[in-house]
Amino acid sequence: MTIRVLIADDQGMVRTGFTVFLDAQPDIEVVGEAVNGREAIERIAELRPDVVLMDVRMPVMDGLAATREILSPGPREERGERTGSGEDDGRPPKILILTTFDLDDYVYEALRAGASGFLLKDASAQQLAEAVRVVAAGEALLAPSVTRRLIAEFARVGPQRPRVRLDGITERETEVLVLIAKGRSNQEIAEELVLSEQTVKTHIGRILAKLNLRDRAQAIVYAYESGLVRPGE
Repeated sequence: MTIRVLIADDQGMVRTGFTVFLDAQPDIEVVGEAVNGREAIERIAELRPDVVLMDVRMPVMDGLAATREILSPGPREERGERTGSGEDDGRPPKILILTTFDLDDYVYEALRAGASGFLLKDASAQQLAEAVRVVAAGEALLAPSVTRRLIAEFARVGPQRPRVRLDGITERETEVLVLIAKGRSNQEIAEELVLSEQTVKTHIGRILAKLNLRDRAQAIVYAYESGLVRPGE
């Protein structure tokens, strides 16, 4: 199935370069462009992409504000966006944040807003295509270095909540969620808990469904904000 992509960036050369490369991929189609966050919101309603490549710093409305609005369910449902039948299942697109800057200032807020991952604009063409595929498949694009920055940001600004035991998920699922929050990959979780990678993926799917979380990125935010995991542990 072809992955439909919208590129939101105020730099024309960036949009053109990304479009040329992505359109050359057999499984990816660039369906539109936007020059700021406000236009991105309008184009999403019109074009219904699967993935949005969203620049952080743009005029009129920046990428973080646009991400918050796009992924806020209330207003979208009231406007009737993406609520048809068939492939249009009512879910908002995945947001992949683009930036030329160091991620420290954006990790915490972008993930809280619901972004599925980050990509530096100097990433290779192949990394760009793979990033689109990863987030389209429902995974989070969080390299270990990004996860470490996220954890550091929680230590700096995140609330220090009392430790809790989450209701609704099993003890094994809780163990998996803790390891996700600590930045472990599926392979590392499988090795630590002596499970197959497929079993780990199954546990993650159940965790997301039970806790009504969008993806792995949201799971990390949830684990820290709920008090299940504390920074530095």
